[in-house]
Amino acid sequence: MGRITASRKQLKGDPVHGSLLASKFINCLMWDGKKSNAQRVFYDALEAIQKRFPDQPAIEVFTQAVENVKPNIEVRSKRVGGASYQVPMQVNRIRQQSLAIRWLLLAIREKKGRPTHKKLAEELIAAYKREGAAMTRRENVHRMADANKAFAHFAW
Repeated sequence: MGRITASRKQLKGDPVHGSLLASKFINCLMWDGKKSNAQRVFYDALEAIQKRFPDQPAIEVFTQAVENVKPNIEVRSKRVGGASYQVPMQVNRIRQQSLAIRWLLLAIREKKGRPTHKKLAEELIAAYKREGAAMTRRENVHRMADANKAFAHFAW
């Protein structure tokens, strides 16, 4: 019997924008089941983004930021005859999204000493402009995959 995980089918759009991505992001941001806190942080961040980009809906900036952070390719360890190779592989859509969300959250949790919504707003704006910590992580993953292109024939 496999463990039961929250399914994609249960995910409802977030209360303000009806966006599934935002809803997923809020769920990942949430700690100790405190969804109202997570939502407040998220919407405060969106408000801050709205102030920076008055001519553009904040939710679109957010969506584009996540889109920019998504990796197309990653390395996975594969054992071939006693040696482990880092084999570059395509990343599927669902994993792309969860990696992007995880990296954004890691980036804001590494920064200390400011309210989370400010850190989140800054990181999202940075990702939207294709810079920032989450973006750096994506570049590194791509670079690793590039460096190990020689092992691509082990992809299974």
